[in-house]
Formats: sequence, structure tokens, C-alpha cells
Amino acid sequence: MDSTRKQRILIVDDDSAVQVSLALLLKQAGYDAVCADGPRQALDALAQQPIDLVLQDMNFSLHTSGEEGLQLLAALRQAQPDLPVLLMTAWGSIALAVRGMQAGAANFFTKPWDNTQLAELIRTTLEAATPAERASRQALDAQFDFSGIVGEHPRLLKVLTTIGQVANTRAPVLILGESGSGKELIADALHRNSQRAGKAIVKINMGAITPTLFESEMFGHVRGAFTDARTDRKGHVASANEGTLFLDEIGELNRSDQVKLLRVLQDQTYQPVGASRSEKADVRVVSATNRELAELVASGEFREDLFYRLNLITIRLPPLRERRSDIPLLARHIISDVAAGYGLPTTTIAPQALEWLSAQPWPGNIRQLKQTLERTLLLVGRSELRQADFVAAEQHEHGGALGTQRLGVDGMTLEQVERHMIAHALEQHQGNISRVAKALGLSRTALYRRLERHGLGAAPDSETLP
Repeated sequence: MDSTRKQRILIVDDDSAVQVSLALLLKQAGYDAVCADGPRQALDALAQQPIDLVLQDMNFSLHTSGEEGLQLLAALRQAQPDLPVLLMTAWGSIALAVRGMQAGAANFFTKPWDNTQLAELIRTTLEAATPAERASRQALDAQFDFSGIVGEHPRLLKVLTTIGQVANTRAPVLILGESGSGKELIADALHRNSQRAGKAIVKINMGAITPTLFESEMFGHVRGAFTDARTDRKGHVASANEGTLFLDEIGELNRSDQVKLLRVLQDQTYQPVGASRSEKADVRVVSATNRELAELVASGEFREDLFYRLNLITIRLPPLRERRSDIPLLARHIISDVAAGYGLPTTTIAPQALEWLSAQPWPGNIRQLKQTLERTLLLVGRSELRQADFVAAEQHEHGGALGTQRLGVDGMTLEQVERHMIAHALEQHQGNISRVAKALGLSRTALYRRLERHGLGAAPDSETLP
């Protein structure tokens, strides 16, 4: 971009009042604004002048279902794949905006908007815009520390580029991705490449904290605050001071505790249980979830104000099946680590076996791939693993049955895959909730919520929730 010109933002909305209001906001923030009434005018404007960002409405008539907005988004991305687009939609159409983000939009905001929040969203989106010439993995590794993250697929490189661009900012980051796709590795990379790398990254599984202990766990307590408070205790927020607070499974946090977390994000203050005054904490918040947080907002399960505080920058981590070319790299890396961890000789994977691994759907993503490789290595013990070894190990896992229950889920939706895996784990572990939760990589609290959501009425075992 020519450094002598202002950044230019295209506003696409058929409401003149919206155009005037946004254009004024952009002018005050130091941007040039260009207005278009609809898709045709927007594409004409894009062809006639350089545009750095698009603010696009999703509805252009009283009767539209939003498909016109999705078609415009597709046309914009076809014309300029790296052009960031922010979608604007009415409160009742968040699900439509989520579809737009899944189709490549950078983020969305609702009408009416908060001027300060929108200006910050525009600024950070422009800062994080992917450059036209995307860096190679080698070039990214020369600039940043992405150790532990394996792969060269373009969608992964886009994620790594975004990490490099936002790591040094204070902007809160929301990481969206399926279970087992590596969200914690992304949080680690954000922290490791920031100016806070010398301080702690404090990781909390929000689904594992019970409501009665939330304030004490997060904010700490003073001696005598309650019966068992024999000494002062530092909470997670204080432990992350000047560092990073990683809130995993943020979608599992109940509404009553969401408002308590909001204060930390709003003014960086918190109050230990039993204390008479608030404390300050300089923390950078990174959160992650395998649920579509915007849809939880639309259904009333998640606070809108907290959502906007968390998702200033959203990173969508692709599932393993959408970057299959990385599976051989991941498999070799994992088998090397597993062999070394067990003190075994160096192990390789035959080319045909790599092809077979690359063809599997992997609903459990990298976590499931690692489990499969580890199980096969331990059961077979060869110096070179073959396709037949993986099939045999899978049959062993299922008592000699055909090994299609775990991997054969073609045609299922993500929700169906999750229900399928939970039901299978319940059967395999005879309904023992602790064992099922461990096998699936979930807390017991999070597992119970999923059992309820999927209508799996498994009777809880004798153990109680913490």
C-alpha cells in the first residue's frame, strides 16, 4: 500500500443513514470512506480504486435471507482473496454472520454498534490483514518461534501469519477450532512471540471450574474469607500479571460467572474473595473454544458484551481433514516424539501407510492422530509401521471388530461426529464418566453438558463433580 495515502474503507449498505454514520466515524478515525448501495456498486468501486477493508451489510432488501450478502462476500473474496471484510448484521441474524465468517469474513459486528469498539475492531483488522504475498513456512520460522506447530498448508500459514502480526499487541484473541486441533499450541505461540514471553502463561480449563469455586480460583481469596481459607491465596488472574491468561473451553463458562470475568477484561481489575479493595492486573487474554461462540450469544447462553471483549481478533484453526497435506509431516513428527518418549528405537512410517493416514477423516484431529500412532507403535513395535499395522491396531482396540467405528464417519456433521464419539466412549468405558472424559480430552463438567446437549441420558457413575 502507498504509505502516503490514507487507508480506504468501502461501506456497502443500502441505508443512507448507516452510510453517513459509518463514513463520519471512519473520517474521525483517520480513514477515507467510499460508499456503495449494493453488490454491483461495491464491485465497481473495488475495481476502480484500491480498497483496504470492506464493511459489508448482509441484507439488501426487506425479503432477503442473507444469501445476497453471502454471494457478495464470495465475489469480493474471488476478486481480492486477501481483502479483509467485516460483516454488519442485525441482532437477530448472528447465525448468518457466522456463516459469513466460515466463508472467509474477518469478523462481524451488529447494528447498532458501539463507535469505540467498532473503531478498535477496524484498526486491529487492518493491522492483521494478510499481506498479498504470503510468507513461506521457512520465512515465518525465521521471524517467529512456532516450535511445536507442524505443517505447511496455506490455511495453517495464514494462522501463523496472523499470530505474528498480533502477538505483540494487547488485543484479546479468540481461537476457534474443533477438539484436538491444537488450540493450546496457538495460545502458546501467541505468548511466546509477545513481549510478555518472559512472564507466565496461565492456562485455565473454564469447563472444569465449578461455579462455587470460580471467584476463589480466578481471583484468589484472603485469609478468613470462608471456613477453609486459612491463608491468603493468589488466583489465576494475579498469577498471570504481566503475562498471558489462557481461558480454554470459554464456551462452557456459565452466565453468572461470565459477568465476573467481564470486569477483568474491561478495566484490568479484580477483587479477591473477602478483600476490601480491588487489585490491578496487567494481563493479555487469549481464549479458545470448540463451540461457535457467536451462536451461543444469539441463543442467550453467552453474554454479548463479554463476547465482544474476547473476540477482537478471531483465529479459526482449520481441522486436520482440511489440511490433509500436513498429515505426513505431523505423523513423522509425532512418531519420532512418541518413540523417544518411550525410549524406543527410531521408527519410520511406510509411504502407503502415510497415504492411508492422510485419507482418514480424523474427527478427533491431531489428538486422535497421536493416539492412533502411539497405540500402533506400542502394539506392533516395528521399526517401520505399515498400513496393515494401523488396521490391526484399530481392530485390537475394538476387540477384533472392523476398525471403522472410530474413523469411518464420512457424511456426518460435526455435531453427529461428536455425539457418535461420546456414545462410543460411554459404551467402551461402561458409562464411567471420569474415564470417558479422560478418553475424550474433556473435563467432567464439559462432558455432562455435552451429554445433555446430545440427549445421551447415560446415568452418571458414583463419582460426583468437583
